[in-house]
Amino acid sequence: METTTVTSKGQVTIPLELRKKLGIRQGSKIEFNLVGDHAELRVRHPSHEAPESGYGLLKSKRAAMPADFDPASLLKP
Repeated sequence: METTTVTSKGQVTIPLELRKKLGIRQGSKIEFNLVGDHAELRVRHPSHEAPESGYGLLKSKRAAMPADFDPASLLKP
């Protein structure tokens, strides 16, 4: 068992080996429960459901185009 120190902000470092085994990464959600005389932590992995909309998932350096834009309107007759 590895021991860590609590910072003045109440933070602790979870040992690397434990983070790897539990799949804990930056942004992971951790749930804490008091069980008798000790604390228990549980990793809450996000569900892998498809988002309802893809809006905002991709970033582009190009200017946004209106959804009703017709590129054929740029062609000269």
